[in-house]
Amino acid sequence: MIVTHALTKRFGGLTAVDSVNLSVAEGERYGFLGPNGSGKTTLVRMLLGLVYATSGEIEILGRTVPRHLSDALPEVGALVEGPAAYNHLSGPRNLELLDASGRGGRRTRRARVEEALEQVGLAGIDRRPVKAYSLGMRQRLGLAAALLRKPRLLILDEPTNGLDPQGIKEIRELLIGLNREGTTVFLSSHLLFEVEQLCTHVGVVDRGKLVLQDELGAMRSPTGRVIVQTPDASAAVLLLDGQLERRDGDRLLIRHPDPARLNTWLVESGVRVAAIEPEFRSLEQVVLDATSSGADRFDGSKP
Repeated sequence: MIVTHALTKRFGGLTAVDSVNLSVAEGERYGFLGPNGSGKTTLVRMLLGLVYATSGEIEILGRTVPRHLSDALPEVGALVEGPAAYNHLSGPRNLELLDASGRGGRRTRRARVEEALEQVGLAGIDRRPVKAYSLGMRQRLGLAAALLRKPRLLILDEPTNGLDPQGIKEIRELLIGLNREGTTVFLSSHLLFEVEQLCTHVGVVDRGKLVLQDELGAMRSPTGRVIVQTPDASAAVLLLDGQLERRDGDRLLIRHPDPARLNTWLVESGVRVAAIEPEFRSLEQVVLDATSSGADRFDGSKP
């Protein structure tokens, strides 16, 4: 769905994107992560032909970008750097104008607009102008615009920006549902927890370079520690002899390579085990290990 080869973008002496080889397969929910100023938005804009690459190659849905971008765009929905709209018009009117520029028929235009608005939680919106919308409402409208043409591929830059926790949850469920129906989702975000909840694959960019790209489950490898919940926590602590790393009530974090063996040993020692599972690295740990200090720091710590 998205492939880049040695994709590079320079602005004068600044290399914003540096030889990136991106690979997003059909059916994935791909999270694109990195510190501020790491090149995420520049890369997204190159995918959509909004910025031309200095060198390298881009393919979207098998078409070369920017040469054959017009062939791919009808099957791509996008939201980049916040939603664009005519502020003096209502949200529905904005979507009607956008739909008129596409290939859909006039007779079914209202139905398409209403469906898109319902998908993003704006089904009951009135005819107030967009300039009266909150940031969250504008973001929902931008998502509705991206969904108008039932795209095979969604490219989204910070799609939950400005939304409250309930709104973020709704958009997450919407994107998962669309993905299950066949839409591939590529999104950049700084919300690590949200990407961890939503995405199947992750790419991490730092100072313009793609430093990590893999399935999320493969990235979140075991830490070599085990989480145990037991009503006999005090007894377990006495048995562990230095293996305990942290205790939070009846929840213990234990340094041990094999949860099954640890479970057997505890039970044979008379300790009741209510739950036991290996600890996995969080996405935050993965990203912090893969990246240097924030790209937008200017306090002398940047190498």
